[in-house]
Amino acid sequence: MNIHIPRASARIRMAMLPAAAALLLTLALAFFAFGMAWGAPGAPATGAAHGAPSPAATPPAPAASAPSAAPLTAQDLDAWLDGYLPYALATGDIAGAEVAIVKDGEVVTERGYGFADVGKRTPVDPKVTMFRPGSVSKLIVWTAVMQQVEAGKIDLDADINKYLDYTVTGLGGKPITMRELMQHTAGFEEHAKGVISLSNNLPTFEQMLKARVPARIFAPGSTPAYSNYGASLAGYIVERVSGEPFDAYLEKHIFQPLDMTHSSFRQPLPAALEPFMARGYRLASGEAEPFEYVGPRPAGSMSASADDMAHFMIAHLQDGEYHGKRILSAATAQLMHDSPYADGLGPLNRMELGFFETNINGREVIAHLGDTEFFHTSLHLFLKDKTGLYASFSSPGREGAVQTLRNQLFQDFADRYLPAAVPHPVTAQVDAATQAAHSALMSGAWEVSRRADTNFLAALGFIGQTKLGANKKGELQWAFPGPNGKPRHWVEVSPFVWQDVNGHDRAAARVVDGRPVRFSFDFLSPFEVFDRAPWYASSTWLMPLFLGSFAALLLTVLVWPVAAIIRRRYHAPLALEPAARRAYLASRIGALAMVAALGIWGLFMMLILQDTGTLGGRLDPLLVLAQLLSIVALIGGLATMLWNLSAVWRGQQRRWPARVWSIVLALSSVLVLWVALVCKLLVVGTDY
Repeated sequence: MNIHIPRASARIRMAMLPAAAALLLTLALAFFAFGMAWGAPGAPATGAAHGAPSPAATPPAPAASAPSAAPLTAQDLDAWLDGYLPYALATGDIAGAEVAIVKDGEVVTERGYGFADVGKRTPVDPKVTMFRPGSVSKLIVWTAVMQQVEAGKIDLDADINKYLDYTVTGLGGKPITMRELMQHTAGFEEHAKGVISLSNNLPTFEQMLKARVPARIFAPGSTPAYSNYGASLAGYIVERVSGEPFDAYLEKHIFQPLDMTHSSFRQPLPAALEPFMARGYRLASGEAEPFEYVGPRPAGSMSASADDMAHFMIAHLQDGEYHGKRILSAATAQLMHDSPYADGLGPLNRMELGFFETNINGREVIAHLGDTEFFHTSLHLFLKDKTGLYASFSSPGREGAVQTLRNQLFQDFADRYLPAAVPHPVTAQVDAATQAAHSALMSGAWEVSRRADTNFLAALGFIGQTKLGANKKGELQWAFPGPNGKPRHWVEVSPFVWQDVNGHDRAAARVVDGRPVRFSFDFLSPFEVFDRAPWYASSTWLMPLFLGSFAALLLTVLVWPVAAIIRRRYHAPLALEPAARRAYLASRIGALAMVAALGIWGLFMMLILQDTGTLGGRLDPLLVLAQLLSIVALIGGLATMLWNLSAVWRGQQRRWPARVWSIVLALSSVLVLWVALVCKLLVVGTDY
């Protein structure tokens, strides 16, 4: 599994924010922490790699002249990695890392860096030290699915209900297929509860699957939207059609033939493997964290050594064979590696069957990334070059340093050992006027497909909407930073296709009737896309108005006691008729209730930000309190503001400041309630 989702890049200094903006920042930070919370690669990580499609459609790579490839030998790799990773770990405050590189059916090198246990100074040994590869675990499950396809027990294009003992249908009751599960196009909304926990308090993955099927928000096959639920469902189907328990099946049919002796999906680990498990850390300089328990286990519960993952890479690069043992036929392996999602965006990377493309330098590459709270992993297979790169890290590091590190490691490895055959500098191929016009058409707020629409997680999607626009030169601009933390420089290389001048990423849009309606970029395009946010839920105009509305309510709450103290000090009683006085007091109480409700939401989001393990349900009482208080406070608060508005304008003559402020409070209450409805803050329930 992967627990992070796209991170917005706005960096706002808390010291310069009014209280209203501070609350929104708290919500935004919580959104960033989820993410790619869970699942996919879900977020774009800073410095995201990935870049070219199949050679026929490959745009020129961003190099001035064709470099010669370094020899892909143990001697050169060891020297390069030993110079690359120790400094990166130290400056990023990352506890440990392990790397495996294979070519032509053999391990070229395996390296361990840092510590498996910082306190005990236990070094990482890539032969036996086990890390948590997160969503890279899915590749094991998808391989098991393809074994059952090969055995004739699963049809990729049949209704999955054929294999289930409960019913799962797509939007509008349409059938979902295994192909759609493998390509993350089944249409499920994001599901977060129980994805990860720091204690062994979760139900079995079968119980979790049957307890609540996530809402379906897209028609099957129509929209890439990464889903941990879908991957876990596929694991359950393997269990049912094979007649073997999930863990036993993987151990017998994948781990044993591949000599993966230090790998397991079991939670907790078997006693014989526990001594080999690396500790996870938020920072290498911090405390060791507990073993993580993944709820949808097939989606991400594996623990494995780099050496074991090297065996797995060799098997796939050798068309299903590892040292004379087959886990897939050559035909099945090729089907798995080359069955792209048919409705991709232009030349961008696509989903295959379980793998996703990370093409670079004109080479065909399939891959998967994975994240738990503490471990972060990448696996890339250069298919025609018979070369694989696996890297796993045991800390997110300072300011999420591991995200840039793992993606730059992939890009730099490719540029050093497998460079583009004929590199050229990236320059705009579309004239300036057309580029400016296209950038203007792209301007606005866009919402990511991997999201929740039916519960409070919709607030995170609202806050995290992606804003596109044009810079002074008319070039496309959005806040997706490069590895240096600065905005990337995009130029249009063909109509509605852009490339990062200084990197490998490309972006592309789908145009319908002259208007862009969907876009993505190479890092996310296989499993997440962006569609235009509907006008009534666009943060472009709603967010500024919400901030202003919250500020007005907060100012009212703060001024209320101050004004009372001043009146008392100068013996100036509130000169209002009884009815007007009651409306005035009710409006102030309403403002206080609304601010309190939003404050509790801010606290809830902050606690999730600090520890995504709280998504196991520990914070459910606080969640229900926030939901119930929001219903009472936001609806009741609006009623009090309308009452006060009527009293101010219909009663005794009031001065213009009171009249104006009564309108401001009424409009502010409407806007806050509007945003709460968009963000599903009034939906009561603990399934999310």
